[in-house]
Amino acid sequence: MDRSLLRPSGWARVPDFLHLMRLDRPIGTWLLMWPTLWALWVAAEGIPGRNVLLIFIVGVYLMRAAGCVINDYADRHFDGHVKRTKNRPLATGRIGEGEAQALFVMLVLAAFVLVWFTNLFTVMLSLVGVVLAFIYPFMKRYTHFPQAFLGAAFSWAIPMAFGAVLGHVPLEAWLLFAANVAWTVAYDTQYAMVDREDDLKVGIKSTAVLFGRADRLMIGVLQLATLLLLGWVGVRLALGGFFWLGLAAMTATFVYQQYLISDRQRDRCFQAFLNNHWSGLLVFAGIALSLWPSGT
Repeated sequence: MDRSLLRPSGWARVPDFLHLMRLDRPIGTWLLMWPTLWALWVAAEGIPGRNVLLIFIVGVYLMRAAGCVINDYADRHFDGHVKRTKNRPLATGRIGEGEAQALFVMLVLAAFVLVWFTNLFTVMLSLVGVVLAFIYPFMKRYTHFPQAFLGAAFSWAIPMAFGAVLGHVPLEAWLLFAANVAWTVAYDTQYAMVDREDDLKVGIKSTAVLFGRADRLMIGVLQLATLLLLGWVGVRLALGGFFWLGLAAMTATFVYQQYLISDRQRDRCFQAFLNNHWSGLLVFAGIALSLWPSGT
């Protein structure tokens, strides 16, 4: 049967495209947004310029959407066998492969146009970001560490933010980058724990599959590495008490997440993943308040 016959027509297709880009599920956007905002505030030593802030906020939405599109395209033959993803529009045929490819290109081009309003250095950095966003979904075929590639893709906005504000990438940027990679691998392992049984059946690789019964321990190690690297940034920049309060609050969310995943139930692992929104927000609040302009 021609799967295109299953597709709606006209405006009835809009919800499928919104779902393909995950605009109906903002958690991934926030997990990409918070480290981007960390970097912009640190690079600007306070509130960044309006133009660069808007460029990066819109860029986050565009690149997260592009990442979701290429992810579903890469998984189009597997998603139908996984409980959580079996109704995605590419898996059901409600959106065609060519349409997904065209949408990915349009989103990336739109983001690239935005970057041209920064500087050439940031434009060059953005090319690496596009490559990372494209290759991540395919890595789960070849390595048990696709989460590391996701971490790099989700963290690449950090050196780009420093490049846009300062024109170079200092050590603090790479420390933030490393912290965010560790954090991303931790929360995406929680996410992968939801699908672990299905992934084993269809041959998808992930850190959740690799770590096995050591999953909670390894997530804890990654969370500790995140806190230590962020603390290193705080010491180097002499950030104030608000930053350390935010870091302590992030620690509390990590403890709560460990509680949620303790029995490895799908729903509770997914709750732990969602809770990372608050982890990123609390660190951003600490950074923003520590760098609040004096006299205001």
